[in-house]
Amino acid sequence: MPERAVTLLPDGKTAQVADGRTILDAAHEAGVALHSACGGNGTCGRCRVVVRSGNVDAPRAQQVSPEEAAAGVVLACQAVVRGDIVVEVPEASRPAVHQMMTAGGRAVQGQGEGAPLRPVFRKAVVKLPEPALDDPSSDLTRLYTALARQEGSRNFQMGLELLRDVPRIVREGGWQVTVSCVDARGMTEVVDIMPGRDETQVYGLAVDIGTTTCVVHLVDLATGETLDVRGAYNRQSEFGDDVISRIIYADETESGLARLQEAVVGTLNTLVKEAAARVGMRVDDIKVAVMAGNTTMTHLVLGIPPTYIRLEPYTPAATSMPPVKAHEIGLYISPEAWVFCLPGVASYVGGDITSGVVATGAGGSDDVVLFVDIGTNGEMVLGNKDWLLACACSAGPAFEGVGIRHGMRAMRGAIEHVDVDPSCDLVSYRTVGAARPAGICGSGFIDCLASMRRAGIISRNGSFDTGYEGRRMRMGDDGPEFVLAFAGETATGEDIYISEPDVKNLIRSKAAVYAGIQSMLRMVDQDLSDIRQILIAGGFGSYLNIRKAIEIGLLPDLPEQVYRYVGNTSVEGAKMCLLRREARREVELVARRMTYLELSAGNTFMEEFVSALFLPHTDLSLFPSVSA
Repeated sequence: MPERAVTLLPDGKTAQVADGRTILDAAHEAGVALHSACGGNGTCGRCRVVVRSGNVDAPRAQQVSPEEAAAGVVLACQAVVRGDIVVEVPEASRPAVHQMMTAGGRAVQGQGEGAPLRPVFRKAVVKLPEPALDDPSSDLTRLYTALARQEGSRNFQMGLELLRDVPRIVREGGWQVTVSCVDARGMTEVVDIMPGRDETQVYGLAVDIGTTTCVVHLVDLATGETLDVRGAYNRQSEFGDDVISRIIYADETESGLARLQEAVVGTLNTLVKEAAARVGMRVDDIKVAVMAGNTTMTHLVLGIPPTYIRLEPYTPAATSMPPVKAHEIGLYISPEAWVFCLPGVASYVGGDITSGVVATGAGGSDDVVLFVDIGTNGEMVLGNKDWLLACACSAGPAFEGVGIRHGMRAMRGAIEHVDVDPSCDLVSYRTVGAARPAGICGSGFIDCLASMRRAGIISRNGSFDTGYEGRRMRMGDDGPEFVLAFAGETATGEDIYISEPDVKNLIRSKAAVYAGIQSMLRMVDQDLSDIRQILIAGGFGSYLNIRKAIEIGLLPDLPEQVYRYVGNTSVEGAKMCLLRREARREVELVARRMTYLELSAGNTFMEEFVSALFLPHTDLSLFPSVSA
């Protein structure tokens, strides 16, 4: 099959693809990032490009107007290449830098502060007794005995290649050596021995592999100090915004799994190189990495097929992954460095959640604590030191801007705060970076629903008051629309509005989260009043207005002092596990202790979900402060 040249402007990059492949395929080959929230299914309409020359087969897309189509606008994921072509990629079709939570969460019970360091990888200077006629013990026995006095462990192992050098090294050092050890596979493995005292610094990585963003902390293993923090858009987003889209891509696209694995590892490698350059060190001095991510992300970073995670009964290949060497997955650190992925619980409760529970101390609390991480999935843990219950509800990507006409992530220009005056004619808003508005993000949606309900623009079921005739209310192709920003004030040159279908979509998302919370409470025969603390984790949670989230029925109507933002607890837990043996044991214990509640089994979740499809809820007694 002949290959065609696809040139992408203004990047000036050209990819050679087989006749019949799509422009999106060519963009991937050329390393040009395009929005593809739907994973190339042609439903999100975000991969719009302009064909400047050449022939493509492009079906008529409802997201492209007849005027745009006449000007050469097509969806890259649907436009099939039929010859050499030149394509222009507009800025609006490219992923932009967005707000991300790179800092770790702060430990609630102080588990991360003051505890003695025992990194996964560490160096120890040991003095061996010299052999004598009355003590003819082997060199290896002497080494392990001396090491045991410092390590408090006798469970050591060593590879053959290193063992061959032990006699020479211990004598070169005058029976004093520096031993590098790593805890792996239930053993303390001796990975290097140097004669004398070796004071070369060694480093480790704590990594949060998020569906949307990846965050890396570069840590000095001797002191526990975080030397640099880096975060970036997960390049897998080019293949779909949510994990289901990526699983489908891995299953149904030739080399799909390999591309997804390369994309996330490539993201991490870029961050590692940037961090190492800033600190002024070699990447070979990074001797270990601890990663926390949801179950799908963990599968993909290791190149494990995630096929059955999305198919009933939702079975992952594994929830506790064996450690691997960096070179096995292409991670750009010391090739023989161990890489550990923190254990999860089920297909939709992964190591990022167990990591967060340990980082916040939620699993050791005397009181009942609710840990909530809201994203495409709402992942939640309820419990205390005696019991832990976890669930994941499919909130959908609405709060991340997917499926909403003017939705976007929290990037520059995203409306993140909205207030609608009771007159309905005045709307005030704040955007990310104080830029001209380009769309609206999750926190803005929550504000918008709360303000519109208060102003009487929408009813409790999300229907618009079509009797209102102000300048901001109008009828659109999908029904009533309320304009938040007019074209003259926006960065896109078009009105930014929220429609009735948008509102209904957002209500379904908030209902899923609240229904998940109520389902867990019913499972353990607890009431909302039994919850003493609610921990809001993750990047999206950190920008939530708690009061507005309660007003729309996303979160329980409890005093605001019950709520606490805890930041990126995924990376914080990974860092604790990188530096402390107790934390590593705790995260494994938490994963084993946690009972997973499958919400699709039985009728409880669906009953709660239907009841929550109102603002704030069907049962107003659950939201006394709102009804008041």
